[in-house]
Amino acid sequence: MTAVSARDSRQARMPHQRPLRCLILGGRGFLGSHLCDAIVGSGHSARVFDRPKVPAPENSPGALAAEFIEGDFANPRDLDEALEGIDVVFHLVSTTLPKTSNDNPVYDLETNVVGTMHMLEAARRNAVRKVVFSSSGGTVYGDLRQVPVPESHPTDPVCSYGIGKLTIEKYLHLYHTLHGVDYCILRMANPYGPRQRATGVQGAATVFLHKAMAGETLEIWGDGSVVRDYLYVDDAVDALCRAMTHVGDRKLFNIGSGVGHSLNEVISSIETVLSCEVRRRHLPGRPFDVPTNVLDIALAREHLGWQPSTALMEGLTRTIEWIRRSSPNLTEGPAA
Repeated sequence: MTAVSARDSRQARMPHQRPLRCLILGGRGFLGSHLCDAIVGSGHSARVFDRPKVPAPENSPGALAAEFIEGDFANPRDLDEALEGIDVVFHLVSTTLPKTSNDNPVYDLETNVVGTMHMLEAARRNAVRKVVFSSSGGTVYGDLRQVPVPESHPTDPVCSYGIGKLTIEKYLHLYHTLHGVDYCILRMANPYGPRQRATGVQGAATVFLHKAMAGETLEIWGDGSVVRDYLYVDDAVDALCRAMTHVGDRKLFNIGSGVGHSLNEVISSIETVLSCEVRRRHLPGRPFDVPTNVLDIALAREHLGWQPSTALMEGLTRTIEWIRRSSPNLTEGPAA
């Protein structure tokens, strides 16, 4: 583990004279709702911006205390209203997924990149101090030449989703250079945990848990040897909060567990936690799935003073406990 200097630790956790006014774009989603809880719990104020009719997450103290503004990320007027009086913006919004973004790259560009440009213009007009952006450690690098992959690795995305994330990173740097809007970019691994949708197409660990507990067959793309970096949601939120108050020239960090697990290993861990076997069905592999992706997190340790603390087995256990509380009628184990 890289030692954290006293200076860097102070920078990463520099106190402010007053609570920060935070806007969470996508604050009623999986990651955003946990971040909202943490922001409110630490004494800052939270304003949540999300699509109309998105329900507030259950058992979320942050959702009860936060101001909620519904709107369209692609609408500049909605963004101007949301950013008024804000110090820090957390940009967690994405309208596309890696799996489907290549089906309509124009839509990906128009909704994500152009939407972010409207947001940055609103941030400039409203004198926002900082934007914290959740980028993608799984797609911006493309085919890997080195594992674990450092932030200095070449960026050659093979899906429109990754290209969009990388483009937004570049515009954040531009607005910092031209207009003084500070920023911090976190290239996230694969977050999982409580409140993640069981029916989603992202979040393999959580989706597999739900299906295994319901006795359903798990569908695996390829032979299950694909290795990914699974990041428990509490660790992801801790990194976002540290990025909020981080001061320094380094503004780009990988955020992951630092450990890779194959899909087969994840399923075996689920079987261990549930004390039962699960059925598996293998599907043809997908061309955009790189064989291995594990992030080098040394810079986050050094400059943010951040360290993931939740191993995969512990994270799966916590997620199972949440599923049992939120779905008490779920029948666990393989169907007869």
